[in-house]
Amino acid sequence: MDIQMIQKDHDLWNKTIAYAESCSWKAGPSLAERMKANAFRDWERVVAAVENGTVVGFCTFSERDELPDEYSFSPFIGFVFVDEHYRGKRISEKMIRQVLSYAKSVGFRTVYLLSGEQGLYEKYGFEKIGDFRTVYGTTDQLFRIGL
Repeated sequence: MDIQMIQKDHDLWNKTIAYAESCSWKAGPSLAERMKANAFRDWERVVAAVENGTVVGFCTFSERDELPDEYSFSPFIGFVFVDEHYRGKRISEKMIRQVLSYAKSVGFRTVYLLSGEQGLYEKYGFEKIGDFRTVYGTTDQLFRIGL
């Protein structure tokens, strides 16, 4: 399993767009559109999990996520997805660890994550801050981890 931090000119950029567009998760096409528009700051990244040249998962590291602008939490790990056939192999953890290492290297001391998943991110060292209303009118848990 290879975990790559990618930007627009990376060889995996278009493969990751294609995978996100066709994956089973409803948020995948949103990520694909954001990637097509290259709507990322210089330090932001898309992470691609690759097995034998095939993208099997992704996540992002970006300034904002689904919280309203009234909250100043930043930066975020978002769009965490692993193909159903590859789950149970700790790919999410590997992608998250890669992001955390990168975040620390560019000077961040805390990283946030929004999720509806129960009990997943705590095992990676994240602590739940609370439940927050998103820009979509739903409620998700906000997690943080110190670096």
